[in-house]
Amino acid sequence: MATRDARPTIPAPGTAPGETARPDRRLRATGIGALAVLLWASLALFTTLTGDIPPFQLTAMAFAVGGIIGLPRALRGGRALTRGLPAGAWALGIGGLFGYHFFYFLALRNAPAVDAGLIAYLWPLLIVVFSALLPGERLRWWHTAGAVLGLAGTFLLVTGGQGLHLRGTYLLGYLAAAVCALVWSAYSVANRRYPQVPTDMVAFFCLATAALAGVAHLLFETTVRPDGWQWLAVLALGLGPVGGAFYVWDHGTKHGDIRLLGTFSYFAPLLSTALLIAAGRADASPLVVAACVLIAGGAMLASADTLRAARRRN
Repeated sequence: MATRDARPTIPAPGTAPGETARPDRRLRATGIGALAVLLWASLALFTTLTGDIPPFQLTAMAFAVGGIIGLPRALRGGRALTRGLPAGAWALGIGGLFGYHFFYFLALRNAPAVDAGLIAYLWPLLIVVFSALLPGERLRWWHTAGAVLGLAGTFLLVTGGQGLHLRGTYLLGYLAAAVCALVWSAYSVANRRYPQVPTDMVAFFCLATAALAGVAHLLFETTVRPDGWQWLAVLALGLGPVGGAFYVWDHGTKHGDIRLLGTFSYFAPLLSTALLIAAGRADASPLVVAACVLIAGGAMLASADTLRAARRRN
């Protein structure tokens, strides 16, 4: 295809050798990755519908569903199977998916849920900060400021304006929550190192995570037999927030704008609260409105340069 000028193209960070750095493709990949945030917003609602199923058992079941839905395509493609996945990609994929959930549940076992959840939700801010380590990425003040505003909105939403009450007796839980945040942010940013690994391979990462979660369940929990509605909730989790979401997140982190994805991730707890309110499982309050303003304002600030560039192209 002919071009209007002869200026050389510069590969976008994370693109494979020879892949053209087209802004429209990067923006599209960012949009695909942002779908994961929408799916994660349904996590709390679907989890409440699973009743008393233990967390590792639930993780194993949901990830099994998430792996099965992508397995036919992964086997049919077969590109990575014939070449063999890099060992680092296996370690990153399984370590990211299982490591995050393992340390998250460890944190919840050893610290109050509000405190542990908020510490663990530092990962969007860490993604924005760690993105500066990627080749070709530049971290500007508005990216960090937008992520901090999102964190402030999440803090307000999760704590209900009451603040944190950290205590030394919960140190193990706090440390586990911090490791949880580090694991997911490191996975999301380091995933850019493997743009050549097809997203279809996430199916194998999900199945491996399901197997490891199953082992953890047998070691630490008592099995609960789901009933009819619980089975439907598990299926919904596997199709959405604990399964399907990781396919679109993989594509977005490999080929999209990692800084924007980190900032947009703060919409997940906000949308989650909105779903719980709509389902009658939570109450609306002025705090939700204030959190919405902070998170939306942070997202607009962090995406200012992307929005300007899109307007110039149009």
